[in-house]
Amino acid sequence: MTHAGQTTAQPVLSEFDTTDAEAMREYLVATYGTGLRIQGDGDGLLRMRHRRLDAGAFCLDTAAQLARLAFSVEPMSGYVVCMSTTSRVDRTCGRSEGRYAPGAVFLMNRLDLPHATRWLPGRVEATVLDPSLLAQVAETAPARRAAAIGLTGLDPVSPAAAAHWNATRAYVAGLLANPAAVAQPLMLGAAGRLLAGAALAVFPNTALGLPTIEDRHDAHPATLRRALTYIDDHPGHDLSPADIAAAAGVTIRAMQLAFRRHLDTTPMAYVRRVRLACAHRDLQAADPTKGDTVIAIANRWGFAHPGRFTAFYRSVYDVPPSVTLRA
Repeated sequence: MTHAGQTTAQPVLSEFDTTDAEAMREYLVATYGTGLRIQGDGDGLLRMRHRRLDAGAFCLDTAAQLARLAFSVEPMSGYVVCMSTTSRVDRTCGRSEGRYAPGAVFLMNRLDLPHATRWLPGRVEATVLDPSLLAQVAETAPARRAAAIGLTGLDPVSPAAAAHWNATRAYVAGLLANPAAVAQPLMLGAAGRLLAGAALAVFPNTALGLPTIEDRHDAHPATLRRALTYIDDHPGHDLSPADIAAAAGVTIRAMQLAFRRHLDTTPMAYVRRVRLACAHRDLQAADPTKGDTVIAIANRWGFAHPGRFTAFYRSVYDVPPSVTLRA
């Protein structure tokens, strides 16, 4: 997994299948970048199948095994959000203990602590997040600004939050299954931030959501102008809220408040509108007889869902994008 929140040019698929305990341990150590011990916990065939889509700053993993296994895992460099699809998983991390039935969403670890799991035969989906992704979408309180933002609770704040995580992961998995979409540089960065934002909405964390007095003071028209100029000048860059806030010289919260206060919108909604205008110009200049398509142009500008792109385009330009392409 690439660190510092960077996504790869293309997701890398790897698959592993073994019935050997030591091969399993070596593979998991190499894959998750930490030390661990594995112990069989009962009768049954020892076999594990593992599949990973590595997008750099995040990975989508699926693991299935046929035995009762116990893992003791040293502290990890990334967060692992899990959902057991067909088996029960018991997890201990610090003072937190959890027993999770099939369908339950949970955070496997805290970065500063080892954890232990007991995994009954079955299948688990895991999402590994580089912590720097969280800093692209949120911040800690000013007094703790030097500290990294982090997830502090291992269980979702509500059943609705758990459902939100599952829906977000399923959407990102569908995106990564589309080679044409993920070939575009804007797609993977946005997907990683989508997962990071979902994780912050689902699990307790150190992010400060409400603007401070300083943020309210900084959310003035000059801040907005700097942010707008940066977005307008870099529509094809993989822009995060943190990037835009840094260009404006304020916190993410102050930048978001400036957009709400003066434009009644969000920074990323404005980014989408600017990119829509770029897609519109590309559609006008395109030639369908040379293979140019609406989907390819939409993907180029970060629009992954053809139906949503068409609806958004039509709401602004009063015609479907296909009409502009053929004009």
